[in-house]
Amino acid sequence: MTDMHFKFKPSWLLAAAALCAAAGAQAQNVPKTIRLIVAYPAGGVSDVVARALGDRLAAQLGTTVIVDNRAGASGAIGMDAVAKAAPDGATLGFSAISPLVLSPHLGKLPFDAQKDIAPVSSVMYSPVLLIATPASKAKDFRALLADAKAQPGAVRWATSGPASLGHIVLEQVRAATGVDITHVPYKGGGQQLNDALGGQFEILSTNASPTLTSHIQSGKLRPLAVGAPARLESLPQVPTLGELGYNAANINSLFGVFAPAATPPALIAKYNAEINKALASPELRAKLTATDNVPTGGTAAAFAKEIASEFESNGRIVKAANIKAD
Repeated sequence: MTDMHFKFKPSWLLAAAALCAAAGAQAQNVPKTIRLIVAYPAGGVSDVVARALGDRLAAQLGTTVIVDNRAGASGAIGMDAVAKAAPDGATLGFSAISPLVLSPHLGKLPFDAQKDIAPVSSVMYSPVLLIATPASKAKDFRALLADAKAQPGAVRWATSGPASLGHIVLEQVRAATGVDITHVPYKGGGQQLNDALGGQFEILSTNASPTLTSHIQSGKLRPLAVGAPARLESLPQVPTLGELGYNAANINSLFGVFAPAATPPALIAKYNAEINKALASPELRAKLTATDNVPTGGTAAAFAKEIASEFESNGRIVKAANIKAD
């Protein structure tokens, strides 16, 4: 990995501040058809949520929302399509914030993550679950770390790949504890879940999903901790990494809606208000919580501030751990 020495430019925060002035202005007309670019494949949890959100926005705005899946490169392909779209309010994007806060530290992107994208609203966070497999007898996370200390390198920790969020969690745990844990990187989640069930490694860090939940409920896999602001309603007995004393590792995937950077602030303010209204609906909240995703919402300015904070934090982590992309 080359040392790119990124210097944060506060364009997100400046753009978000402009929204405050625009909020009181007369909103521009919303386009009759909105393309919602989803940075993930069709059929996954993120896609299901994006489509449900699109349906709510269409009903609220009296428009047609067309979902356009542009998967690949950890969300960067979809976000590139958003960045290069006409800034007329007819194109929005749905993605985790990782293409803006993590990918820039790992290599060159086809768009400027700090200048070409405007945050509109956060939508949800997807917790990171730390799951023990049949290969581990540890009853809780502290016991797993004790095993790792007793046998350096013997505990194998699987993630969905180098520089993935699960890998970031692992590196933060390594830094906090000094334990020697073996990283087992996968490409994607299907094979790693099969190998987890087969006990090919001791622990897996991954985002919540209905399939994972079913294996937890059956007892085939055991949740030891969760990266989230609070315990999950579905797993009230499972502590957060923050509760266990690992605040730096207590991270999750934050998802939201984005627009091309030059989209009129009045339109962004309008979309932000409508997204928050949609997130308040019982139907959409139920769809999110059923998959252990937690609704967020809030102002565009707050979302931009969180993105800026994560950008700086991930830069430090990537440099300290010498993390490299595939």
